[in-house]
Amino acid sequence: MAYFIALHLIAVIAWFAGLFYLPRLFVYHAATDIDAIKAQFAIMESKLYWMIMTPAMIVTLVSGMGLMLGYILNNPSHLLWLWLKIILVVLLMVFHFYCGHCLSQFQAGQNRHSERFYRIFNEIPTLLLIAIVLLAVVQPF
Repeated sequence: MAYFIALHLIAVIAWFAGLFYLPRLFVYHAATDIDAIKAQFAIMESKLYWMIMTPAMIVTLVSGMGLMLGYILNNPSHLLWLWLKIILVVLLMVFHFYCGHCLSQFQAGQNRHSERFYRIFNEIPTLLLIAIVLLAVVQPF
């Protein structure tokens, strides 16, 4: 079980690293007018999203479902915190897929958002991380 928890934590950390970094790349991508730099950002963003973030998300979700099942079977009461955590993880997935949408817009040269938008957008995973960790560790409900 300890190895399974470790796998889950490693995947979560890798996923969040990407969720923190990709919007920051979007900030710089949106701020530049130099085509060669835009092309380099497009490569970096694509590799980060497809080779790191998405596989890490999948491992996080699969291992998280396993851990959740074990927790529910061993502790069938007091699960409000878990349902709230699941809702926040779903919001995190929406953020992930919206990043993929933004990525495809950048790839097509059709970015619709400003550098400022991405600076604010970049804070969303931090807020979700704080709430998810607090719910998982404190289990207040």
